[in-house]
Amino acid sequence: MFDLTDKTAIVTGASSGIGRAAAKLFAHSGAAVVVAARRADELDRLVAEIEADGGTAAALAGDVRDEAYAKALVDLAEKKHGGLDIALNNAGWTGEMGETAAVSPKGWNDTIDTNLTSCFLAAKHQIPAMQRRGRGSLIFTSTFVGYTVGMPGMAAYAAAKAGLIGLTQVLAAEYGPHGIRVNALLPGGTDTPAATFRTDEERAFVEGLHALKRIARPAEIAASALYLASDASSFTTGTALLADGGVSINRT
Repeated sequence: MFDLTDKTAIVTGASSGIGRAAAKLFAHSGAAVVVAARRADELDRLVAEIEADGGTAAALAGDVRDEAYAKALVDLAEKKHGGLDIALNNAGWTGEMGETAAVSPKGWNDTIDTNLTSCFLAAKHQIPAMQRRGRGSLIFTSTFVGYTVGMPGMAAYAAAKAGLIGLTQVLAAEYGPHGIRVNALLPGGTDTPAATFRTDEERAFVEGLHALKRIARPAEIAASALYLASDASSFTTGTALLADGGVSINRT
């Protein structure tokens, strides 16, 4: 049920972390993948690794905030691989952090554009391609921040990622009759380049927030993305799937 043979997937934010792990796992599971990020050199390395493992991949570098780029990714998937079945819209960043009253309008807008508006633009072009296939799985990487936990200093990030859950629910309701499933994936702390810890004590504190007393490996979050991408989740849509190591429920 986790087999993605004969399917095509777009993965954004694929140059590192969760996106990179998901692209490799999707390809290993049989999908032809189109990988997207800003750093062309990292994408080229990823494509080489996937192909060395016997998989199929193509890369296109660009900015997810650009609607022309969102369209170009879909065009590439359809031209090179015949269509689009899966999209993991994973690109994002924490943006400007600090007390909300001190956040600049530019910092707010940049964070919203990168984490939320980019996903709207992606879906705007991915959904028609999935409709042409007659079905599809659309996935947004959100977070527990702003959904189950309020983290001080992260207002713009929390607002953008929480907005993805609202977008998920509306799209799931609108396009369910077309066979398109839409879900949000909410990771906990994950060991990615974005998870920079200044000291061992800081890392230990973050790990301790989780019920499992550790943070995730990118491959663990990628496995949850594979579930949502595959027929294993064929009756799952409109959900906010927590893969957060219990950070949302932990009080110890």
